[in-house]
Amino acid sequence: MKQEVVEIIRKALESLQEKWGLECLPDIDIEVPKNEKMGDVATTIAMGLTKSLKRPPKKIAEEIVDEIRGGFKGGDIFESVEIAGPGFINFRLKNEFLHAGLEQLLIEEHSSLRADMGKGHKVQVEFVSANPTGPLHVGHGRGAAVGNALCNIMEAAGFEVQKEFYINDAGLQVKLLGESVFARYLQMSGYDAPFPEDGYKGDYIETVAEEIIKRAGDEYLNKTIEECGDFFSDYAYKMMLADIERDLKDFGVVFDRWQSEKELYERGSVQSALAALHEKTLLYEKDGARWFISTRFGDDKDRVVVKQDGEYTYFASDIAYHKDKLDRGFDTIINIWGADHHGYIPRIKSVLEAFGLPKEKFRVILIQMVALLRHGEPVQMSKRAGEFVTLREVIDEVGSDITKFIFLTRRADSQLEFDIEVAKEQSAENPVFYVQYAFARISSIFRQAAEKRVRGFEGSRVQDVGAGFKPDLSSTLALLTENEELSLIKKLLQYPMVFEGAALSCEPHRITYYLQELAGMFHSYYNKHRVISDNEELTNARLCLCRAVQIVLKEGLSMLGVSAPERM
Repeated sequence: MKQEVVEIIRKALESLQEKWGLECLPDIDIEVPKNEKMGDVATTIAMGLTKSLKRPPKKIAEEIVDEIRGGFKGGDIFESVEIAGPGFINFRLKNEFLHAGLEQLLIEEHSSLRADMGKGHKVQVEFVSANPTGPLHVGHGRGAAVGNALCNIMEAAGFEVQKEFYINDAGLQVKLLGESVFARYLQMSGYDAPFPEDGYKGDYIETVAEEIIKRAGDEYLNKTIEECGDFFSDYAYKMMLADIERDLKDFGVVFDRWQSEKELYERGSVQSALAALHEKTLLYEKDGARWFISTRFGDDKDRVVVKQDGEYTYFASDIAYHKDKLDRGFDTIINIWGADHHGYIPRIKSVLEAFGLPKEKFRVILIQMVALLRHGEPVQMSKRAGEFVTLREVIDEVGSDITKFIFLTRRADSQLEFDIEVAKEQSAENPVFYVQYAFARISSIFRQAAEKRVRGFEGSRVQDVGAGFKPDLSSTLALLTENEELSLIKKLLQYPMVFEGAALSCEPHRITYYLQELAGMFHSYYNKHRVISDNEELTNARLCLCRAVQIVLKEGLSMLGVSAPERM
């Protein structure tokens, strides 16, 4: 739909280009008006040309509309073309065009819903990257849902995507984890050992200590933390990391690569990255420390990379990690971080620019906090984690599908309230149930059609729509003339625009919104109109419409990593 409308507008502009003295044509944006009375699709192209043409947008719009009405197949697809407000051009599509689009969707199915925008462009998406010092909390889960859905969307859009988890296994936090487990190990062995003041609490520390007691017994009872700290830190973080990987897998998130911070040091990547900055004269010495001139690239101040005592800063390993991303040949780098990392964006951006990546090729998506509720009241913190509710607890109680979908119901940078009890309801208040039930309801309709031996719909998945009805599919779909049917078709044909917008803006929630709206329209249609009736031709047409809705629902849910059950 978008391509055909854009092409007609483009041809109209080409015919006016010489008259206007326009050197090059602008990009043409198409949007769906929020108010259906304003038309099916609209463009603001006239307002976008005002500055270059130095003319009122309404006058520009009038000339564009005259060209469209005069030719370029505008009469083939537009019922009307009108100007509104200061220069909006609104288009209302012909029913024949809508039916042709529906026919294409039924025949081509999922391939008609995607666009090869990526052209093999290599993208690396780093997300979750939680410190391996404890279990994942619901905030990590939201980041996992957003990152995984974004990767699904970008892969479907033709990008070559790599999903990566960065393991912070070389810092003080992992050392403190080892000290916490060592203290519990001693205490559980009968020793009166002090617990680190800032140590990690929660039952999981005891679980790790129990595993070490089973494996090593009293081997470390007479040793100091200096003598065995590396063992406890290494054992504990690897056990935590295994838990994290298992929780993510059960959540439907599998990474292509797990990059260790410690490995970057071991193979000399940190040293070589700083050497590369030194060659670019981007490092200097001051107060006994070594600094990166990040202000040259827009940061608010320069950053220390090597401290006075010769220790590397966290930023130094981050420099090495992001240089490593570039060395692996990624064209675009996307990081998904917690909202508390907002201030870290300029310094990482400065690193990538220093190594030659244009700033528009680096994106950061910030994940806001999740407020977990039960019947509207805040949920108490987890006994296992000690400080927060774990992702595993939520998955076990409400399921991964529901959890993922709810995490994706709002923009990633907006705070989210997640009521566990609402999530468990099988009602319209539960957004994922509402969408999945639409898919399951259509599956039930197909089973009824199979039982009644409706011609061409003997199979519950209606795989023969394109084959059994291909010769007369056009005349069959032409029977769909009810307002609710035409609105549903328009909504279905909008999906590629929603998909494209989600891919380009890195906003998976756009698909979530769309699916909720589509499901709502279908449920209303189903409650008002009988799909299977004594009118065989109309039954066939409405079953085709149901099949198209099901195709789009399944496509959208798959982008979110959510299942499409045939029975509920």
